[in-house]
Amino acid sequence: MHLTRLDIIGFKSFADKTVLAFDKNITAIVGPNGSGKSNIADSLRWVLGEQSMKNLRGKKAEDIIFNGSKNKRRLGLVRVEITLDNTDGRGALEYPEIVISREMDRTGESTYRLNGHTVNLSDIVMFLAKSHFGQKSYAIIGQGMIDRIVNATPESRKDFFDE
Repeated sequence: MHLTRLDIIGFKSFADKTVLAFDKNITAIVGPNGSGKSNIADSLRWVLGEQSMKNLRGKKAEDIIFNGSKNKRRLGLVRVEITLDNTDGRGALEYPEIVISREMDRTGESTYRLNGHTVNLSDIVMFLAKSHFGQKSYAIIGQGMIDRIVNATPESRKDFFDE
């Protein structure tokens, strides 16, 4: 099972629908400062159920919704969707393609979907765990996290890796 597509609408700097297609050989996303690389990583964390605004580089839930710019009005909703290729059958669902999505409005109400069906966060977490695609099988480490790890006390570093 591997990530084949990421759709982002209204997440932080992504006002317009943005689609990233991945083949099996993608290992990194690169680009200049300010191009949204960290926001892509944050959107992946978020759609997979991240609850900590600190880990998403925000203070409150609505901080992840596009807040407007000179040329674009602010949005009232954020939606992120990942598509997983499950032709190898590793996923805990018997579908060749699995789509996980999450959307949230400015009140902070989140809706999770698994292949179009509304589910609870616990259902997403359970699916990922059964598919061996949970938190222990991948890591998204951003530039700021690397700096924190390198400069952390041994106790803080242990807490980071334990988490």
